[in-house]
Amino acid sequence: MFIPTGLFKKIEPYGHLIEAIIFNVIYGFPARKLKVIGVTGTNGKTTTTFLIHRMLHEAGYKVGLNTTVAYGAGMDIKSQMHHMTSVPVPEFMRRLKELNKSGIEYLVLETTSQALAQYRVWGVKYHMAVMTNITHEHLDYHGSFENYRSAKVRMFEWANKNISGLRAGVINADDENYEFFKSAIAHPLLYGEKNGDLRASEVKLSSNGVSYKAKLKDVEYDIKCKLSGMFNVYNSLAAVGCGVLLGLTKPQIEQGIMALESVEGRMTSINEGQNFSVIVDYAHTPDSFEKLFEELRPVIKGKLIVLFGSAGRRDEAKRAIQGQLAGKYADEIVLTEEDDRDIDGNEILKQIASGAEREGKKVGENIHLILDRTEAINFALKIPKSKDDLVLLLGKGHEKTIERADGEHPWNEIEVAHQELKNILGS
Repeated sequence: MFIPTGLFKKIEPYGHLIEAIIFNVIYGFPARKLKVIGVTGTNGKTTTTFLIHRMLHEAGYKVGLNTTVAYGAGMDIKSQMHHMTSVPVPEFMRRLKELNKSGIEYLVLETTSQALAQYRVWGVKYHMAVMTNITHEHLDYHGSFENYRSAKVRMFEWANKNISGLRAGVINADDENYEFFKSAIAHPLLYGEKNGDLRASEVKLSSNGVSYKAKLKDVEYDIKCKLSGMFNVYNSLAAVGCGVLLGLTKPQIEQGIMALESVEGRMTSINEGQNFSVIVDYAHTPDSFEKLFEELRPVIKGKLIVLFGSAGRRDEAKRAIQGQLAGKYADEIVLTEEDDRDIDGNEILKQIASGAEREGKKVGENIHLILDRTEAINFALKIPKSKDDLVLLLGKGHEKTIERADGEHPWNEIEVAHQELKNILGS
């Protein structure tokens, strides 16, 4: 059956809702047979989704996932090729149908604010809702922070209406917006380091991951997570909360969190025998920049070299903010394309640079504007002079395309970084 899906975009705000209704009918409402755990937030959604998925898999659950990075059933996970978290409705419905055929009972679903605002996930009966954090992002679409937050709260409201679900929410209590989510769900479980019912303490950070005690009432969990950074204390703590609400045992939770080795494009180390460090990460918001820089800067003895850009036809307000954060923490800044689409890339770079200049950085000295991303990566990788230097390639992470004025082009940041290092090293 051919249905011109592009038609639905022309009849907003209800176009995507109509599309979702039609394809739910065509595919027999496939989400109804699944217990869906929705994960939303500005940062940490993908990693949290992977942690929950792996924890449930290790505990013997029949579980699938759908994230920015990948989708699939059990450990049969496929890379996500679409340049978005929530794929088009027809494909999403096909995936849900495939999960049903494979015998999956649970689905861990990364859910964006746009998908919620546009009702692209209409028909999904959320069994449980998880909130990682809410910060400055996607205001180009939502118009205001309040609208953005309300879109994410909608997932909790839908979960609360699902009388066959747990009507439970796992909420970051250290986020100042937590009350909005708490009030939308019947059974909230608050987590955090400073606040919450489920509290992290004795936190230890290392390059090999994080460890901490997670305590809920009189039960204490010894959590070891192989993902580095304080933000992964929060991501894994959210997964612990999810496990608690689902009734997993203490060993199942502890072993499940420890089982996840890595997430593609999230603090991915690139090594071709060079005598300095290179990391690819998906960080692309002011909040993710600040958290990442605050953690890395104190432990970097040499130079911090940061490469990034900012998407065209997306939130312009964040460009100068990200530039200022890079200017505050980085020694060298390389600005480049990042899905410029049909917007003048050089103008985007100037907007970012203006923020870095507020922190005393200067174009031509420690701010370098190189629009072609491959050339920019090559340039950035030639800057380090010491084994203590670190090059951070930010913004693309796992993504498999880059969007320019003439459309999408194949792109793999991890592969490009490896290849450019080989070129530089002559190997």
